[in-house]
Amino acid sequence: MKVFSLALLTLLLAALWTGSQGVSLRSPYSTCCYKDMFIRKKILASNIKSYQKTPSHCSHRAVRVELLNGRKFCVDPEERWFQRYQQQKKSTSSST
Repeated sequence: MKVFSLALLTLLLAALWTGSQGVSLRSPYSTCCYKDMFIRKKILASNIKSYQKTPSHCSHRAVRVELLNGRKFCVDPEERWFQRYQQQKKSTSSST
């Protein structure tokens, strides 16, 4: 019983410490996009909430696009429609 209590206490303290340090137990690779995760069809600009480039340690260069409904997709940054979307966002933000 003492071993179980000690193990439970240790686990609880580790969880509290991890939470207070802001350390995520998720893999940094969870932000990467892999070959079968890419969407090929155009996403309407009005549906895009935000986008973020994948980190340099990822095996595929990609952009993670978040839609207004919260869904996330991987997009090839060289896709023509995405290039136009980025140019549109830059021109809109520079003119305001």
